[in-house]
Amino acid sequence: MIKQQLAQLAQWLATPAKIIVIPHKNPDGDAMGSSLAWQNILQQMGHEAVVIAPNAYPSFLHWLPGHECVLYFDENTTQAKKLIAAADMVFTLDFNTLKRIDYMGECVAQSKAKKVMIDHHQEPEDYADLMFSNPDMGSTCELVFQIIVALEAKDKINKEVASCLYTGILTDTGSFRFASVTADTHRAVADLLATGIGHHLIHEKISGNKSPERLKLLGIALGNMVILPSYKTAYIKLSQEELDSCDYQKGDSEGLVNYALSVDGVQLAVLMIEHRSEKIIKLSFRSKGATAVNLFAKEYFEGGGHINAAGGKSTRSLDDTEHYFLDVLKSFSI
Repeated sequence: MIKQQLAQLAQWLATPAKIIVIPHKNPDGDAMGSSLAWQNILQQMGHEAVVIAPNAYPSFLHWLPGHECVLYFDENTTQAKKLIAAADMVFTLDFNTLKRIDYMGECVAQSKAKKVMIDHHQEPEDYADLMFSNPDMGSTCELVFQIIVALEAKDKINKEVASCLYTGILTDTGSFRFASVTADTHRAVADLLATGIGHHLIHEKISGNKSPERLKLLGIALGNMVILPSYKTAYIKLSQEELDSCDYQKGDSEGLVNYALSVDGVQLAVLMIEHRSEKIIKLSFRSKGATAVNLFAKEYFEGGGHINAAGGKSTRSLDDTEHYFLDVLKSFSI
């Protein structure tokens, strides 16, 4: 990290301030883990820090320390807008374009607060006054850990902070199996474990409490899987009716795309989910090796992300989205 940026951040944090911490829309473990950990650190520094999420996140993350105080923008818009307008600083975590927080992005753009980006995705937008962006980092939580250490605030990493950071590192590295994991990742985790957190309990809370409905959805997804050996590709599509039949809850589709990627010989995996209320098809892309799904998602599905993990959307019908995907797949080099 650039010393000048750290020095500037340290200077801004030297005086108690009103601070807003914002994760991306549909927050995952890394977004909420980094946001809640950073809020905790800021509060220990004497700041008035509030986490405002664009919308709700999966219930299997509700155990995270600080969850009970998270404000949802879509449910508390008036209050959230007032807090953003009155803020001295706004931190955006785990995203690098204001489009990732929808209408909330307009409020952030209009705010006179100092803006700080902490993120690990590629091609960041130039909306922040201070930017900590490292696409080589496996998770935003690991980046937050490094910033805390660089600010000489490592003594503030208590069990609550460590639990949040461990959650984000765990989920965004695929339980430490992705290529983004480095020796520094494990060193960071070692320091987090040294606080006394029960890492086995965190694993259980995240992936060991699936509902019968979620397992039913997994069965439907696996039954819908289409494998294209000549394209080294596998994809799954789920209709609104199929979601409804499983009493679909936010987060129930988490990890489904990885089953397609686990098929022998598959280099590209895609999950297409119909969300009729939003009139869109949400797509998740995963890949192995040099197959850059972020470029694929950006070019064809208004998305982006990492080389091996990205997201996108389509305003076509589910069937038309499938046909379009199969058509553009022919020109994508795997």
